[in-house]
Amino acid sequence: MDELNGRMMAFQILLTGLIARSANDARDPLGFLSDFRDEMRAVIRGVRIDGLPDGGPVRDHALRAADEMFSLMKAPANDQ
Repeated sequence: MDELNGRMMAFQILLTGLIARSANDARDPLGFLSDFRDEMRAVIRGVRIDGLPDGGPVRDHALRAADEMFSLMKAPANDQ
């Protein structure tokens, strides 16, 4: 289980870096992040979760994880 958790954390870090990199290239980085976050939340809400009688707790955890990922990103600095 530790290996799975480590891989998930590594994937989250990689995904956060890719999203932040894409935001840096966007004309409006904050708008890009806001739109991307809204899309991710919509996907999480729409994903079908099999094998559990109630997928609500898993979905809530995924939404919190997405919110945490996006809260770690900020607009690029303007000190050029």
